[in-house]
Amino acid sequence: MISANLTYLRKYYKYSQEYLAEKIGVSRQAVAKWESGETVPDLENCIALASLYNVTLDNLVHYNSERADLPIAPKGKHAFGTVTVGDRGQIVIPKKARDIFDIKTGDSLMVLGDEEQGIAIVKTDIFLSVIRDMMSKGEK
Repeated sequence: MISANLTYLRKYYKYSQEYLAEKIGVSRQAVAKWESGETVPDLENCIALASLYNVTLDNLVHYNSERADLPIAPKGKHAFGTVTVGDRGQIVIPKKARDIFDIKTGDSLMVLGDEEQGIAIVKTDIFLSVIRDMMSKGEK
């Protein structure tokens, strides 16, 4: 997986193997071997690569684009997969999303919409806090 991820990210950013090698301080041959799967980068180089590409170390190493059908998300951004809308309009928020955003049974969520962008779900208390902050700054 890491070899495919390294190749994908380098091409996505339109870096040559030579440019990438220079940026992280290795030889072009090392980059070529990582991308072919002949060898793998050590931890220090993985950290440098994840930082350069703004992805998590976990996604750099373990992300499986064949399973997800999505490119590697930038650090702090998430694609949790698809959900199916039930008969009454209900959806199940994926467990990983609930864990990351600390969503628990009984939490109140605000559903926001933009006809061009789509739907977003935000914890109500966070949304109201942001609105209060915006309003108080507007009053000054």
